[in-house]
Amino acid sequence: MREKIEQLMKKIEEFNAGTPQHLEEFRIRILGKKGELTEMFDEFKNVAAEQKREIGKLLNEVKITVQEKLKSQKELFDNVETGKNIADKTLPANADSLGSRHPISLAKNEILEIFTRLGFTVADGPEIEDDWHVFSALNFPPNHPARDMQDTFFIEQNPDILLRTHTSSIQVRTMEKQKPPIRVVCPGRVFRNEAISARAHCIFHQVEGLYIDKNVSFADMKQTLLYFAREMFGENTEIRLRPSFFPFTEPSAEMDVSCKICGGKGCNICKYTGWLEVLGCGIVDPNVLESCGIDSKEYTGFAFGMGVERLAMLKWQVKDLRLYFENDVRFLEQFQSAI
Repeated sequence: MREKIEQLMKKIEEFNAGTPQHLEEFRIRILGKKGELTEMFDEFKNVAAEQKREIGKLLNEVKITVQEKLKSQKELFDNVETGKNIADKTLPANADSLGSRHPISLAKNEILEIFTRLGFTVADGPEIEDDWHVFSALNFPPNHPARDMQDTFFIEQNPDILLRTHTSSIQVRTMEKQKPPIRVVCPGRVFRNEAISARAHCIFHQVEGLYIDKNVSFADMKQTLLYFAREMFGENTEIRLRPSFFPFTEPSAEMDVSCKICGGKGCNICKYTGWLEVLGCGIVDPNVLESCGIDSKEYTGFAFGMGVERLAMLKWQVKDLRLYFENDVRFLEQFQSAI
């Protein structure tokens, strides 16, 4: 009888039900009125007295084993029917790689965070714009080169509609809707008809700023931009303003920051000048204020604009602008620690 018990135990341990019906048939075959285990318990009364203790223990072990097997198999089928997760939670977790924010997003967010600490709010506007908000309201003359198709993407069906070439259009919309004082930063994607290279792209990102109030001076602009530069590039950063020209500001300037790589001594990054150009700025032209319905005799202001890709290249020493748009995981993984 011992041999029959061992054979039954092996059969139970190796059993795996394919369907609930298969499991029920197995239960009846083992535990039913005429089941194999039931018949063994009937035979147990004929076992010799000296073997009853040992055989009885074996029969009880078989009974417990078959009950546990039936229970575990039934739970598997119940979990499948109810959609429960039956994954083995004792297995090691998958070593999934962590993502990161795009370097352009990191740089843009840092720029916005610095200016919001100065009281600037973030404004937004459409990427598809009209001639008024992109050019005319900003004092661009009719024959300005930016109006040529070689520089700007126009919508063929309507030459008055174009992809914005700068986020200054958001400044115009803000001045049309809001009375001074105005203090906004305008981030966004812009488009220019340029050949793609290591230092240029037809799509890039800008952050422009505008501050209009009574008695706003060039000195206010300089101190604002000096604060920004030191927050962005380090507390020892110096700035210089070089005279320039923009249709919408007068006077206008280009702002450079001292090269943090060489400390202003000169290196290949700054072309051995000790300075890096980062943005353009100036006092808002009175014609622009009047075009947007603001009294230029009562209010003055300053504006500035910077390319996010340019600042990101300087901050992280990226030498090829195209890397920002190729989504190469090997490149993007380098910015996980910058989050």
